[in-house]
Amino acid sequence: MDQRADILALVRGFATESTRPKPFVPGESYIPVSGKVIDADDAVALVDASLDLWLTAGPHADGFERRIAERFGVRESRLTVSGSAANLLAFSALTSWKLRDRQVKPGSEVITVAAGFPTTVAPIVQAGCVPVFCDVTLPNADIDPDDLAAAVTDKTRAIMLAHTLGNPFNLDAVMEVAKAHDLWVIEDCCDAFGATYRGKPVGSYGDLGTLSFYPAHHITTGEGGAVFGSDKMLMTVLSSFRDWGRDCWCAPGFDNTCNNRFGWQLGDLPHGYDHKYIYSHLGYNLKMTDMQAAIGASQLDKLDRFVARRRENWAALTAKLKAEGLDEFLHLPEPAPHSEPSWFGYLMTVRDDAPFERNDLTRHLESRKIGTRLLFAGNLVRQPAFKGVAHRVVSDLGVTDTVMNRSFWIGVWPGIGTEQIDYMVEAMRDFVGEARR
Repeated sequence: MDQRADILALVRGFATESTRPKPFVPGESYIPVSGKVIDADDAVALVDASLDLWLTAGPHADGFERRIAERFGVRESRLTVSGSAANLLAFSALTSWKLRDRQVKPGSEVITVAAGFPTTVAPIVQAGCVPVFCDVTLPNADIDPDDLAAAVTDKTRAIMLAHTLGNPFNLDAVMEVAKAHDLWVIEDCCDAFGATYRGKPVGSYGDLGTLSFYPAHHITTGEGGAVFGSDKMLMTVLSSFRDWGRDCWCAPGFDNTCNNRFGWQLGDLPHGYDHKYIYSHLGYNLKMTDMQAAIGASQLDKLDRFVARRRENWAALTAKLKAEGLDEFLHLPEPAPHSEPSWFGYLMTVRDDAPFERNDLTRHLESRKIGTRLLFAGNLVRQPAFKGVAHRVVSDLGVTDTVMNRSFWIGVWPGIGTEQIDYMVEAMRDFVGEARR
């Protein structure tokens, strides 16, 4: 008897039933802004990996890392515990003493935007550096190129930005400034897996890119994230920060990959001190488990289908909102020039002359069981966590404040279809009709 095959057959049967979508009932079924799409293949991958009892990173993690790197056309990737951890590791790598004259040191300035998610910026502060906040432009909440150019000083060492809700930021402008001033670039792609710019994957332009595999994102491992890039030194020091800060780069369970395990002399340690226990950075333990990686690899098989569905939903929403004339009252999102977005959400901003406020509309939508979200932190400078944090602001952040006060987004994830889109548009049409009376 093949017990493993029997177990997996039972899992597949159970998961096929338990993951079957429920019928949509307008006004009764809640429409979340995001969610995971899990099927029987994912459940089988998880249980199959668990039966190996390899409870740390192992062969599934190795394979998933290789496939992520291949997807972006870069040399390497490293799995970690979340997208936020990916950002922490990516920026920490820039602070390594091993980068010599390109090391980002405390007091260095790093260009970013205030209209974003806090853990894109938090690693800058945690490393003792100074975030320099640029304004954004509407309708996409993308970095303002004028502010970007004005932000650079002799203290600037890096640019760290996210592709907002899956819509690429102006990579031409960002990479031009980075090249002119020899700046590091970290692309936070946590909301943008599958997006391209001038035909290349976003994340492959900068020195490092990051991903999140939280259930809200394009594919999921539950909790999880990744960092990827082609600079061998960066990826090596990133691995050190992820793996306790150790200098050794042996995979778990392996020894003497360097063929010099007892021949090193680093710091003030005695010559020949075991390289497995030499620490070159103040690191963490932020590795993914093999079971999570197994789900990630299964999900990655479906990424193109998920992205296509998101684009279809985005296009349908745009067409129907315009057909109802709602673009008269709402700034609707537009694909960035030269890009093919991988939409995470559908961002709208209430126009200044609209006969209603953002909060009135979002309350109405929530009352109709339509999920809404604000654009994350709105304006980070105004968040309590950033009170007293050293930073610099390039301009008055006027558009960022508009985003804080007037923007929101709804879902386009693959769990949404024509019925949900029609219902969402109908709810907005009804609200605007009442507001105009």
